[in-house]
Amino acid sequence: MRVSKSLCQQFQALVTRGKSPATVETLSRSDLPASSMVKIQPGECDMLVQVQYSTLNYKDALVVTGKYPGLKPPMVGGIDLVGKVLETKSSSLKVGDSVVVNGWGIGTDHYGGYAGEARLKSEWAIPLPSSLSPQCAAKIGTAGYTAMLCVQALEENGVKPADGKVLVTGATGGVGSVSILLLSQLGYQVTAV
Repeated sequence: MRVSKSLCQQFQALVTRGKSPATVETLSRSDLPASSMVKIQPGECDMLVQVQYSTLNYKDALVVTGKYPGLKPPMVGGIDLVGKVLETKSSSLKVGDSVVVNGWGIGTDHYGGYAGEARLKSEWAIPLPSSLSPQCAAKIGTAGYTAMLCVQALEENGVKPADGKVLVTGATGGVGSVSILLLSQLGYQVTAV
């Protein structure tokens, strides 16, 4: 039996096509955007990534339920993704490299990580450090990166554990829960709300 090239280039994706919840569909590489769908980041999507992991964030929940403000269907959610480069025109990345992508409007304005493959601008990708597994990078995700930036800002502005309690609002969310963990491990007394 011969397997056609087009069959090998198909993958599953969670696609939102309107105000109703997303459904799992079979897409092909030709369904992926060839250029950026993000208005402030125009240009060619010069990299194809095999998605290994994505995350679930509040924005993703809004996209997959069709309730994200300004949603332009069809859309593939997943504001974070970790994967392997399948194709690239980048001079700084090569086929087989592991990358992490978050931000840049993926999952809300440009097809994101809830698909087997993603076509992106290579400048959006960060090489995955060899000390970090793809699964661990996905566990950190946008919420973890945001929490780390918040804690870093506190420390850069001279806040120390000895200065007293730190109030974390939104403690049950992704950023809040990671902030509590980081601050506690650094010796801060945390009040969670």
